[in-house]
Amino acid sequence: MATGQPVALNFEGAMASITEVLYGTVLFTCFTVAITAMKSLTESTHMNRRRFHWAMGGGLLSLGLSACSNSNQAPESVFVLLDGSTLTTSDLRGKVTLINFWATTCVSCVQKMPDLINTHQRFRDRGFETIAVAMSYDPPDWVANFATTRQLPFHVALDNTGEIARDWGDVRLTPTTYLVDKRGRIVKRYLGNPNFTAVHQLIDRLLVQS
Repeated sequence: MATGQPVALNFEGAMASITEVLYGTVLFTCFTVAITAMKSLTESTHMNRRRFHWAMGGGLLSLGLSACSNSNQAPESVFVLLDGSTLTTSDLRGKVTLINFWATTCVSCVQKMPDLINTHQRFRDRGFETIAVAMSYDPPDWVANFATTRQLPFHVALDNTGEIARDWGDVRLTPTTYLVDKRGRIVKRYLGNPNFTAVHQLIDRLLVQS
């Protein structure tokens, strides 16, 4: 697992179990916002901490879902591919798409690339697409050489400016992988290498949806 700079997560001990469940999903950011808002309210009103935790436990789900109601739509990105052509998020509507942020210098990314290849080949005839987005710090010639020598069967995009990574949640950790449904909604985010058996099961379910 690689990252451009240290990633720090600082949560109240009382919320640790919730964090473990939500971490790595698209709801994580929304629930973080909800927790921060309720903590600010507590500090401003001097609410008893025990009462605060009870209030948080009772209201966190509804507050988090409300905050996320329109936030799971994939950003409108333009993917510049190695051959100079482009794909947009809108072009992918009607397909289930896996977006993988990676780098040639990321050891775990390289180790798991065969799993990405296998996943793509397994589902591509059923309306499945894969885009591997190389991070901005990855030299384009390294990316092109890797894609050629490994005979990657899916789209490889260059994010030279880092704009795509920023739009997709300010991605800094690699690999980071998203699954997007046919309607262009992010349904799952994986930080680090995912369990590909679970990934395949989710893709199967998404492909049968209209």
